[in-house]
Amino acid sequence: MKRFRRHGQESHRDRIKQELYGFNKTVEHGFPHQPSALVFSPSLQLLAIGTRSGAIKLYGAPGVEFMGLHDENAAVTQVHFLPQQVDLVTLLDDNSLHMWTLRAHHGVSELLETGRFTLTGPPGAPPSVTRVTAVLTHSSGDMLFLGTEGGHVFVVEVPGFRELEERNISLENVTNSLPEDYGGRRILEHVESLQENPVNPRQVLIGYGRGIMVIWDLERHSAVKHIPATQQLESVWWTEDGGHVLSSHSDGSYCRWMVAGEGTQSEPEKSEVPYDLLVCLLCVSRPPFLFLSGGMPRASYGDRHCISVIHSKTHVALDFTSRIIDFFVIRDGPDHIGDPSALVVLVEEELVVIDLQTEGWPVIQTPYLVPLHCSAITCSHHVSAIPLKMWERVLSAGALQNTHYSKKPWPITGGQNLSPDAPQVKVTFLWLLILTNVHEDGTVRFWDASGVCLYPMYKLSTAGVFLTDAEPNEPNMNQCTEGEWPPFRKVGCFDPYSDDPRLGIQKIHLCKYSGYLTVAGTAGQILVLELNDEAAEQTVEATVADLLQGQESFRWKGHTRLEVREEPVTFPPGFQPFSLVQCQPPAVVTALTLHSEWKLVTFGTSHGFGLYDYQQKSNVLVRCTLNPSDQLAMEGPLSRVKSIKKSLRQSFRRIRRSRVSLRKHHVNSAVQEANARLEAELAEMELAPVQRKIEARSSDDSFTGLVRTLYFADTFLSDSSHHTPSLWAGTNGGSVFAYQLRLPPVERRSEDPVYEIQLMHRAPVVGIVVLDGHGSPLPEPLEVAHDLARSADMQGCHQLLVISEEQFKVFTLPKVSAKMKLKLTAIDGSRVRRVGVAWFGSSRSEDYGESGLTVLTNQGDLHVVSLPGVKLQVQYPCIRREDVSGIASCVFTKHGQGFYLISPSEFERFSLSTCCVVEPRSLVEVPSQTPGTTLPRAQPDGPSVAHRYTPSAHVMEHALLNDESEM
Repeated sequence: MKRFRRHGQESHRDRIKQELYGFNKTVEHGFPHQPSALVFSPSLQLLAIGTRSGAIKLYGAPGVEFMGLHDENAAVTQVHFLPQQVDLVTLLDDNSLHMWTLRAHHGVSELLETGRFTLTGPPGAPPSVTRVTAVLTHSSGDMLFLGTEGGHVFVVEVPGFRELEERNISLENVTNSLPEDYGGRRILEHVESLQENPVNPRQVLIGYGRGIMVIWDLERHSAVKHIPATQQLESVWWTEDGGHVLSSHSDGSYCRWMVAGEGTQSEPEKSEVPYDLLVCLLCVSRPPFLFLSGGMPRASYGDRHCISVIHSKTHVALDFTSRIIDFFVIRDGPDHIGDPSALVVLVEEELVVIDLQTEGWPVIQTPYLVPLHCSAITCSHHVSAIPLKMWERVLSAGALQNTHYSKKPWPITGGQNLSPDAPQVKVTFLWLLILTNVHEDGTVRFWDASGVCLYPMYKLSTAGVFLTDAEPNEPNMNQCTEGEWPPFRKVGCFDPYSDDPRLGIQKIHLCKYSGYLTVAGTAGQILVLELNDEAAEQTVEATVADLLQGQESFRWKGHTRLEVREEPVTFPPGFQPFSLVQCQPPAVVTALTLHSEWKLVTFGTSHGFGLYDYQQKSNVLVRCTLNPSDQLAMEGPLSRVKSIKKSLRQSFRRIRRSRVSLRKHHVNSAVQEANARLEAELAEMELAPVQRKIEARSSDDSFTGLVRTLYFADTFLSDSSHHTPSLWAGTNGGSVFAYQLRLPPVERRSEDPVYEIQLMHRAPVVGIVVLDGHGSPLPEPLEVAHDLARSADMQGCHQLLVISEEQFKVFTLPKVSAKMKLKLTAIDGSRVRRVGVAWFGSSRSEDYGESGLTVLTNQGDLHVVSLPGVKLQVQYPCIRREDVSGIASCVFTKHGQGFYLISPSEFERFSLSTCCVVEPRSLVEVPSQTPGTTLPRAQPDGPSVAHRYTPSAHVMEHALLNDESEM
């Protein structure tokens, strides 16, 4: 009977686990890493992006997102939508073709791979015969034309991927159709472009690398027109009236050819050289819009990434900070065949949309695909359940920064977003989330993370407080000088250059109730800021915290302290700094916590920790934790790579002052590689010690004094009848320091050390939590005052939970006697890397939930540990153990979700909770046919013919771009 009861209890607990916990990777936020292909479907109003890692991502209206991943580890080189369908075809650089479809399931669409295909040539044929270089999706919707490196054009039926051999256009047939004076295979080379006649779908233009273009009649299976261009072909565009073909060439020229009638046209109607190298031309209205990609004189502008837009007397050279991948134009009208309304440009590091209907052609702010990595991300912080008043104040401050954006709505509107809005909990309190990214250039960026789209809210810059090597009045290399031609205009927000690596922010803490924010950086600087709705001019005075406390035996070998501006600085509305602490030595801040109710900030480095009263602007406590053997702590984490970073930055600065462009791709790569090496060293040094079985650690281990965690608690230290404010600190050497704080009166605040706990194995302490009499974590500062949490139970016994890399150990307070513990598995070298306290609500009952610890290990596994019982509830694999950067970047939310970087520009979002899941839920329907249009269908017995055909905007899906145009 006892065994039966126990079994019933276990079954009940299993059911509760199913109601509370469940692991899902839900959505990817940010900009796709290393994009390689772009296409747009006017009928679906969806854009698709392929990447070098084999991912395919679709975006429509805000919140409408789909993602697929090819099994092959190969780059996506081309993407093509099938006209008037929800299918698309991808071409990989391993020469395989893949069919994808948006299939409705339970009311939402899913992106599924439905087939794959690889061209096979005759036995013994060289690979070039079937190496695909150009793809045309025929307007019939059931044929693909595949141009190859060998000059052949293969025809494949879709979606079944069946080769229609009788319709193939062989190189021999094309060569035999040429006039005698054009004979010889050497004049053709590979197929560079395939274009369908917009008004006659039975005609296809084949453009060969050497410049020859042939118009092929699919019904007659013969050539009807030859265009003998003599220069290397770069791109082709067939005008919508079908009367002209526009071609661009490697010598910088573009030509317009009349294609009416049959035979050979010996000379173009028009030939011009706008700059030096033209890649793409598009003419869609009167007066026409001209879009030129590349085209800069190589001697002076070979390192620029430009698209020139010419309309009537307006001429602008849009200058991007990274390489152009592709672009397309969105047009007005119900059938999307009107005048251009927006130019969408995909560059290597961001997506830029230009409003072509507003004077000045401003940029339209993107609701998704915003580059999180506009400068290198150094850490992230998540705040949930933001009060409505603060939310509106942050949005208002951000709106003042975005006045340069166009007022036009987002022009890509495909699909229906079926994801529920963030639920409203109270009238003055919304279930909203903010994810803040802090960057190496000293900026903090606030993002709305409440939905599928990670939307930028506000940007804070801390660089103005300090004097750096950057000169404020230094001329901008992107500004036009009088008489400069072409007229450059910088667009986009991606800027990987940091003037001073010491500005990089490493830790951040925001109080959502008081509006206080503290940020700490690479050079030991800790800024305290307050949210203000008005601009203010003020001087920020610095207080020095000497963490070495006069120990003369140590000599700092790292970077110098940042110099503070002595003159008043004007700060715009938003978060404004009013207090500053500078650690000595100026080492990276490794831990930071703010208590806005007590007006205290505590901070830690590899040398010790301090407590700062930002109301009195004075130090309350400074404690050195440095071990005499910690020699690496005196060198500074930047010392190993700072020389290359410093020399690179100094070289860039000298070049910039001489007004020579910095934007060469290989230089950009060098900076990013240096930053990546720095981040990897920091992650290995501070967050990823050598994996080994649990064993007693020697006190000689390096960085034993590094402070890993800091925690404020109102609990029992001196006796069991009086609770007082306290400060807790945990170090890399396994020490836990506890200090009792006497707050009132404010002017006589002091500290009184109470306990120092040394763990048996000296494992690094990564988290400290105090549990009240009910076994619940203590509420956040001011949370009880805002009636958003119940007061902590001060009647029962409090418990101290110390989380080290190897185990979870519970002590009773105030006796500090061990009560229980949970060890992590040591055989596989598991170590705790990230830990957070979360509330897990039940998916079946709104009235039930449990607190738990969310844990990430160095193996990339996620755990949930119950509180106060400290028992392992669930375990899920999440991140590859080799992905040190992803593990180091993980941040947990208060409601069982989390984020980690899957690339320098993308966050993967996951959920451990069954009731708190944010994921895209979208529906894309098959577009209705355009009235008056009859699409030709392929027949087994011969080529297809369209009896009636209305020009469709699908030709706009193929804005041509030659990657070789970028030097």
